[in-house]
Amino acid sequence: MAKVILTNEVQGLGSAGDVVEVKNGYARNYLVPQGYAVNWTRGGEAQVAQIRAAREARAHASAEDAQALKAKLQEGKIRLFAKTGAEGRLFGSIKPANVADAVAEAGIGQIDKRKITLPTIKATGEYRATIHLFEGVDADITLQIIAQR
Repeated sequence: MAKVILTNEVQGLGSAGDVVEVKNGYARNYLVPQGYAVNWTRGGEAQVAQIRAAREARAHASAEDAQALKAKLQEGKIRLFAKTGAEGRLFGSIKPANVADAVAEAGIGQIDKRKITLPTIKATGEYRATIHLFEGVDADITLQIIAQR
């Protein structure tokens, strides 16, 4: 097992500034080369304190921003255009990246596609989706899938 200090949030593992133990290969082949973590050292504890202080400062501002973004997202419907066949059935599927692009095009803001939870969408109509904006702040949005002409 290897001890690493996370420099970015890694889903299912922790957020920036956390010291975690992972398997050697995961740290050596993925976390460190991708820049998600650095190897833990005794001198790294000072770095952990800096990362945590910065994270707490960002978290305070981010919580307020997330609440404002949630209000914007929930006030209207997000429109997505998709190619359809007979009776409104979709060719292909609607993916979280499509929703993130539609939110950006609507001028609401930038959303990380990995934070979007979608139902199975196979036809035109209205659907509910959830976007995780911040710890404890989830926006339930209405997606309006429209046939592309």
